Amino acid sequence: MILSRLSIVNFKNIAQADLSFSPNINCFLSNNGMGKSNLLDAIYYLSFCKSYTRNPDSQNIRHGEDFFVVQGYYERNGNEEELYCGIKRRQKKAFKRNKKEYDRLSDHIGFAPLVMAAPSDNELILGGSEERRKFIDLVISQFDKQYLSTLIRYNKALEQRNALLRQECSEEMLYDIWEEQMDSTAAQIHNSRDRFLQSFIPVFRRFYNEISSQNESADLIYKSHLSEGALLPQLKANRHRDLILGYTSRGIHRDDMDMMLGEYPMKRIGSQGQCKTYLIALKLAQYDFLREQGDTAPILLLDDIFDKLDAERVKQIVKLVSSDHFGQIFITDTNRKYLDEIIHFIGSQYNIFSVDRGEVKILEGKTP
Repeated sequence: MILSRLSIVNFKNIAQADLSFSPNINCFLSNNGMGKSNLLDAIYYLSFCKSYTRNPDSQNIRHGEDFFVVQGYYERNGNEEELYCGIKRRQKKAFKRNKKEYDRLSDHIGFAPLVMAAPSDNELILGGSEERRKFIDLVISQFDKQYLSTLIRYNKALEQRNALLRQECSEEMLYDIWEEQMDSTAAQIHNSRDRFLQSFIPVFRRFYNEISSQNESADLIYKSHLSEGALLPQLKANRHRDLILGYTSRGIHRDDMDMMLGEYPMKRIGSQGQCKTYLIALKLAQYDFLREQGDTAPILLLDDIFDKLDAERVKQIVKLVSSDHFGQIFITDTNRKYLDEIIHFIGSQYNIFSVDRGEVKILEGKTP
């Protein structure tokens, strides 16, 4: 998957930009707060129909304006593709592929596979279990359409059961209806997550070992109520307790991953550099997995990834992302040192852009 051109109007602090990209590496250079991360977020929008920062759509419209538009022109397996996202205040989001609007935004997920690493990823380690479930769901949804639709059905049934609990409903038949639907969909979701993690975890360990030069070991451990058995008996057994709590306490919506450094939780003992190493290894493993599962190489977005890392870990990351394994890369930083090292290692086409208060200019580039 190659993004050849990007057009932006009124997105965050970017009033207007029309940029052409290298099929290999594209670097954005600026001080913090100038808008380089916003450029990556615009690219992310075109893959996932939403912002990486999870802001409501209206908050991504440039201050003082009524709309934003992001358009991307891609090359995908020899075909030219155009993706369009347009948002006006107080109106429905318009998302189109080749000028045809999607009936459901979920139908688009996976068409333009993408992996992004950013400073906010720290919430994967420090945040609640919801952050880690979203990571799993995002990866699987990009290559398995059935998974996403099953997850949507489970969540709708969960919402209905929770509504009954909040209303203190005593009609057992109503609970039975939604619990049976939760049970059937939960089994499918759990099986998909388990299969994914069995393949994913060894790849993650390998990337962590390479970046850390095998100075420490890291691991992921999947935790799910369904590892104790089918969900339906658990829901029935806990119905009275859930009525007191006012929510459903058992199910795949409570799944989690223990992120470990040696025998201890990463969030408890990991240094800033170790946490950063862990997160980058997760994202590179995500890229590797999607490349193997899909029919096109994902786009890789790396936002300010070198902060908090020692020189040796930076060297290992530069070596990894400079390999032929990775396709088109977009990377931001506040100085050129590491960007120049990556360009030197790759030795192929590149573009370097400067970003200043939302204005983007090309500094230099190398073409065939």
